[in-house]
Amino acid sequence: MNTSRLFHFLFQGNLVKRIAVGLVLGILVALVNESVKNSAGIDLASSFGVLGQIFVKALRAVAPILIFFLVMAALANKKVGSKSNMKEIVVLYLLGTFLAAVAAVIASMAFPSDVALAVKEDASSAPQSVGQVMLTLVLNVVDNPLNAIFKANFIGVLAWSIGLGLALRHASDATKQVVADFAEGISKIVHVIISFAPFGVFGLVAETLSDKGLSALGGYVHLLFVLIGTMLFTAFVLNPILVYWKIRRNPYPLVWTCVRESGVTAFFTRSSAANIPVNIELAKRLNLDEETYSVAIPLGANINMAGAAITITVLTLAAVHTLGMEVSFVSAVLLSIVAALCACGASGVAGGSLLLIPLACSLFGITDDIAAQMIGVGFVIGILQDSTETALNSSTDVLFTAAVCMEEERKNG
Repeated sequence: MNTSRLFHFLFQGNLVKRIAVGLVLGILVALVNESVKNSAGIDLASSFGVLGQIFVKALRAVAPILIFFLVMAALANKKVGSKSNMKEIVVLYLLGTFLAAVAAVIASMAFPSDVALAVKEDASSAPQSVGQVMLTLVLNVVDNPLNAIFKANFIGVLAWSIGLGLALRHASDATKQVVADFAEGISKIVHVIISFAPFGVFGLVAETLSDKGLSALGGYVHLLFVLIGTMLFTAFVLNPILVYWKIRRNPYPLVWTCVRESGVTAFFTRSSAANIPVNIELAKRLNLDEETYSVAIPLGANINMAGAAITITVLTLAAVHTLGMEVSFVSAVLLSIVAALCACGASGVAGGSLLLIPLACSLFGITDDIAAQMIGVGFVIGILQDSTETALNSSTDVLFTAAVCMEEERKNG
């Protein structure tokens, strides 16, 4: 392999393949580290672990400013569809996302995940009651916006970005475009950081497994099973229930069609936006109303994020369990609401759902350092997690659109 091809693979090749290579190399370094340390006096794991530390620090730096501009730009430039049934589709999108987050809470409590973290916090700092959680939430909301960004107070960042986004909907088109350009610029910086994810995964895995042992891999596998299991439950249990509520007949033929023709493609492309043409073509073959699906499917690619809500919830509660925190079910449901709102801002950014984990973690007083480590864990399991998440998100876009269109046909017929 010549130098140019090697450079292309390391920095511009398929991200999944590069992360897989980084994961394997990290495991190999962890396996030989003790022998090399004893024979040559070189601690390979600690040396390569610096790559993981740099990656985590970069994620910590970019997350607050990304959330601030991304949510603000999305609200400021939001366009509302003209079709009367668009409201029903949006309700299905948001309800499906929330129920997916609730399912993730139940799965996380039934099958708690314990992952290896570089630093453990004192569990006594965890909020002990719903009232304390709500008080912390309110105090974070009214924080100074600059302080919220500087101190990574993600609830405050979200509150100010929502407020400014709604206010800027009445601004001039030029102002809205400036905000959108800022969001696009920060997204490109995030894309650059994500391109270094394989190096970060390599360093994190090497250092973590060398310190905690290969048993730490069991925590990653368990976490992955909880994530994918919850996504499959959402796709084949929760979504059919919502579709039946609309069309009042067996929903599974439509569910299987959407999963087979939209979900499978999205699994491999790993992009809801790239799968929009596939969904539109499927909507045509299903004879749906063009005026409806031409708006609803692109909108769904931005706000219909059940998979992202599951990822945010499961990884946040994994951090909670790992730190030994006691969290009530009501507090966890509050997390579901936050996760559903966060998920709607996860579109358009590589690893978007992972980068919103710190916002959800801040609800329980978890520091951004621990939250950033959970992002790193997300990238380790992201080889399957991200593909499954995208498949669920994208197939649900056309599924819910079809359900509302079929309901309208049934009423008119």
